Amino acid sequence: MSPDSVSNGDAPKYRDMRDYMANTLFQPHRVREAIQDAHNKRIPPLIGYYAGLASVPITRWLAPLGFDYVWIDWEHSAMNIETMTTMVHEAVFLSGGRTIPWVRVPGHDHATITYALDAGASVVVPQVDTVEQAKHIVGAVKFGRANRGYRSAPPFRYVHGLTDIPLDQSQSLWENFNRQAGLMVQIESLEGIQNLDAILTEVPEIDAVWLGAIDARVSMGLPAGHGIRGSEPEWLQAVEQFHATVRKHHKPYAGFSFATGDALRKITDNMCMCMIAADTVKLAEMARELADARGTLAHTK
Repeated sequence: MSPDSVSNGDAPKYRDMRDYMANTLFQPHRVREAIQDAHNKRIPPLIGYYAGLASVPITRWLAPLGFDYVWIDWEHSAMNIETMTTMVHEAVFLSGGRTIPWVRVPGHDHATITYALDAGASVVVPQVDTVEQAKHIVGAVKFGRANRGYRSAPPFRYVHGLTDIPLDQSQSLWENFNRQAGLMVQIESLEGIQNLDAILTEVPEIDAVWLGAIDARVSMGLPAGHGIRGSEPEWLQAVEQFHATVRKHHKPYAGFSFATGDALRKITDNMCMCMIAADTVKLAEMARELADARGTLAHTK
């Protein structure tokens, strides 16, 4: 990435996500600011990869590559709290701050959202269908009743005088975190799409939205799976309603694409974040390599 400036007015030093670091990597990046900068095209869309496997070694191996972010899938992976936390730390520390960790939490539970945030990640919350659910999620993410939050402050997560120094020292550490850590919600049903206007109107604290196409199609009784785009009239209408609502609220939008070149530029024109790779997909390519090798050696005399 090559930003000329970032939204706080400072000239970029690194021209990557290190320009959005807090005072220490133990604290979350200024993720909300990075999203807005990408959304307003001050910087290119953030480029990320999907971590679908509960694997600390894979996370450690990929960290030096310097992706802008990693999406750690706690919803669909068999990982415990310690593994999730370690993957967050490996991603951010071993990338030297170049990679922002996001965790897709298993649901709307206050405790799991808190575990991910306390680890230093930003959070992706799936299956958001109603205003009431969105308000509950914001409550779990934010500190302080003035911010509609009821998140508990972790008293011993940080070393006093060393890792608990706020970026903005005119505000408390917890107020800083409210402004730093990001919240993305996934809209994954027709109900969620139809309620999205009300959700974004009444819950402006949401930083970005994602259309979960597979689950949305499942909810509508349509064929769903990898590579299925869908051309049914009801699906195209739902997708247009989603994007029209996002545009109406000028809300940052994130997505997934394996396209390259001009196709990638076109797809990401309205994205603040785009996942362009996945550990599961790359490993699955070994199946083709295996088949090619077997085909070659089967004809060896």
